[in-house]
Amino acid sequence: MKHLITPLLFLFSITIVKAQEKDTLSFIKSKRMSDDDLSKKREGTFFTGLPDFSSDPVTGFGFGLRTNTYWNGNRENPLFPYTPYLAKLKANAAYYTSNARELALSLDIPYYKGTRWRFKIDFKAQQNPANLYFGLTEATLGQLRLPSDENTTFATYKQFDKARKTIRPGGVGEADFVTDALSNRYRETEYMLNLKADYALGNGKWRIMGGYEIQHLSYATFEGVEAEAIDPITGQTTTAPNGTSLLRRDFENGLISGVDGGWVSIIQTALIFDTRDFEPDPTKGYYFEIANEYSSKYIGSQFDFDKLFIQARAYQKIPVGKRTVFAGRFGVGNIFGNNAPFFEFQDQWSPEGSINALGGRQSLRGYRANRFLARSMWFTNVELRIRLAETKLGKQRFAFGLAPFFDAGTVRDRWQDLNFKNIKTSYGGGLRIAWNQSTILSFDYGRSKEDSLFYLGIGQAF
Repeated sequence: MKHLITPLLFLFSITIVKAQEKDTLSFIKSKRMSDDDLSKKREGTFFTGLPDFSSDPVTGFGFGLRTNTYWNGNRENPLFPYTPYLAKLKANAAYYTSNARELALSLDIPYYKGTRWRFKIDFKAQQNPANLYFGLTEATLGQLRLPSDENTTFATYKQFDKARKTIRPGGVGEADFVTDALSNRYRETEYMLNLKADYALGNGKWRIMGGYEIQHLSYATFEGVEAEAIDPITGQTTTAPNGTSLLRRDFENGLISGVDGGWVSIIQTALIFDTRDFEPDPTKGYYFEIANEYSSKYIGSQFDFDKLFIQARAYQKIPVGKRTVFAGRFGVGNIFGNNAPFFEFQDQWSPEGSINALGGRQSLRGYRANRFLARSMWFTNVELRIRLAETKLGKQRFAFGLAPFFDAGTVRDRWQDLNFKNIKTSYGGGLRIAWNQSTILSFDYGRSKEDSLFYLGIGQAF
């Protein structure tokens, strides 16, 4: 199966595109918005911008600016009832209390000039010193352990966090007395450019996508850096040099690769089935994809790997209240390649946007990001999106709702071992604010046996 999906999808796309003799709007008739949503869709060009007051348990409190510029056209445009917008330009800039920072630009043009083509361009520059690493095998499914003491386990993250800050005698290559406060953290610096195009097949429900991404990545750990510490005798808060990080230990022991960073060149392909009526916040429809990323020295990359991800989503409006939508997702992924870099285990690539798995806002909302990592994984999310009220202030429309949710998933070292044993679960509730339909503000609170976490961000989880 290794390196097989990418060439097959490419050949399939060439065959289908050549078979299409002309483009008509008939191929997207199945994606017509509901009458209720269509009556509220805004015409023309408009701008939404808001201060970015986000909160994440890992990166901390963030502030910045998130903007979207929409080109919707007018109601006479034949595309108006069938597309979320004619074009959208997203520009985000943010800074976090953890000293993380990010600049992201994205241009999306669905059904370009009424044709079957959709184009996307993404650019990102970011530095995050608060990334978490707990290991890279299914052993992460066990209880939390200190990098310096794998024999002691902790049932909750609070217990674990206190223990790793407690000063201990230093080991080989460390100071006399150290803390492990930063020993599960590392800094990532990334520059990324991504170009994608997809083509609607047949009646428009199926699409074939191809893309290219180039990244430069660099990493640093925090050995010897003064960090928060707890005196084991007095219990008072103090500072001490940080010990050897878990990421550095695993790298030096030959368990992982990629800590030196470098250039990553990737060819992306995907086969997509999509009947959602309104992409930013659907009321009905299905989304299915087979997505693949191929990286090799033959295309200028310093790393060799092949990532396969399969995802299915379902949305169904149910007869409760004015607008109540059941939303569900299931995803399964695997990384091929014996020397795949550690950072590729952190997320699953999707044409809709990469998904951090497992742990964090996009997968298991009751666990920290990257809490469970291994070569193979599956996860599922279920939400009930309940619209409570709507209002209009000037030309701006707002809708308010609740979203109770349940998440589950697990990881394995081999895809052949994926099953429904040792599953991690989380649950919680969220508040949703829809601004002019397309911009969704999300507030989620997730709980698990290990942690309780709050997230604030833009967009639905899926």
